[in-house]
Amino acid sequence: MIPADDVDRARRFYAALLGWKIDPVPASPDTMGIAAMQYHAILTGPVEPGALSTGGLYKRHQKEPILSFVQVEDIEGVVSKVENLGGKISLPVTEIPGVGMTAMILDTEGNLIGIWTPLD
Repeated sequence: MIPADDVDRARRFYAALLGWKIDPVPASPDTMGIAAMQYHAILTGPVEPGALSTGGLYKRHQKEPILSFVQVEDIEGVVSKVENLGGKISLPVTEIPGVGMTAMILDTEGNLIGIWTPLD
């Protein structure tokens, strides 16, 4: 779950940076609170049994912090796009010996997000 001050700006950032499909969840009698939250469903890739490939983006109501890590294939390519999309690099691409590569970014909403690629 990713809180955002500006849901549309955050949606554009993640769609361009990571290729995520992010769509608003329509309000209905079954989802009465969803419209007020400006909740958007995130699909991060193909649905695979036993894998978590979904998430949510919603209008921030408090200063709730998050720290999520996103696994990517090309960490250098992803991090190289962050600043052009309005984000900031908090920790440049760094090797974690025996584990892989990681970086930390601040998205357009000020959320700290970890990016990582495991060793091959």
